[in-house]
Amino acid sequence: MIFKQLFDDATWTYTYLIADPVSKEALLIDPVNTHIDDYLALIKDQDLTLKYSLETHVHADHITASGLLRQHLGTQTGVSIQCGAKTADLQLKDNDVLMFGSEQIKVIATPGHTGGSLSFLWRDKVFTGDSLLINGCGRTDFQAGDTATLYKSITERLFTLADETVMYPGHDYNERLISSIGQEKLTNPRLAGKSLAEFTEIMNNLNLPMPKLIDQAVPANRYCGLDEDEQQGAVARRAATTASNTSVSYWVAEAKQQITEVTVETAKGLIASKEVIVVDVREESEQAAGTIENAILLPRGMLEFKIDSIDALADKSAAVLVYCRSGGRSALATSTLQQMGYENVVSLAGGYQAWQEGSATDGTCG
Repeated sequence: MIFKQLFDDATWTYTYLIADPVSKEALLIDPVNTHIDDYLALIKDQDLTLKYSLETHVHADHITASGLLRQHLGTQTGVSIQCGAKTADLQLKDNDVLMFGSEQIKVIATPGHTGGSLSFLWRDKVFTGDSLLINGCGRTDFQAGDTATLYKSITERLFTLADETVMYPGHDYNERLISSIGQEKLTNPRLAGKSLAEFTEIMNNLNLPMPKLIDQAVPANRYCGLDEDEQQGAVARRAATTASNTSVSYWVAEAKQQITEVTVETAKGLIASKEVIVVDVREESEQAAGTIENAILLPRGMLEFKIDSIDALADKSAAVLVYCRSGGRSALATSTLQQMGYENVVSLAGGYQAWQEGSATDGTCG
């Protein structure tokens, strides 16, 4: 077998390369975009065909290299179907099995750290991402995380594997390389011998800071790590039929097919009725251009993490109007809110630019 554990010292992230030595088909788990040249060189040196680039979840601390690997090598990207990463080639589900040469890797759904966290089982090795760490586990305070769900994922899915199963984590901040399921069951201070109530008490008192790259990483990772220009380039290469989408990102156009957009006139009517919650998904720095009165600032990159702390958005049946600068980010945010269960959410067509133009023509200001 060909197996390598790679490390990004900037984010303490482990990436794993596995390959079938006969067919030379290979996969990477949790690649980091800043190491794209290293991966390409390694694959070339080993004469491999990179079939899959798999993610244990949509990361908040680094940007994935999956999209870049797809661009360079035609690699198929794989993410949990629960992550909302529509640009991934494979929407992975529990118990899926992927073949590479004569080897196979099995998907184990282990949500809790995030709503779409996965682990991967290959031979006697399990790659746990952030769900289970050496002497720890992933936090559960953002990105649809849930403490009880994580406890169940670990105790009922991972801890039921054979004790001798070798465990490879997604991170380690003390330069430890591996553990085992048996070792974690015996010594993990958050889990060994702990009831759900005890585990919950520990997790509720972690008081961890937010990851430094969270604003950039999560939105990018939903598009396999590609920025807007790269997304458009990838779309052009992957589907010639999208040539008509030259003035707007394919993914924005796709989102707009699944949401409702309203005009400035309709938006003003909704606001006047005082029956709609207005959400501004621009960055704070963009507010210098002006805002719609009483709008809640919830930048697109932080939407999934901060929404639970906003009381006004607790009722998912409430009417919500979302806007950004020109209507692209708000379309994506509206689609995301729909996926999160919001029943009555619309996007402002043309964004704040259209709002300003409409306000100028009718003599009002926003």
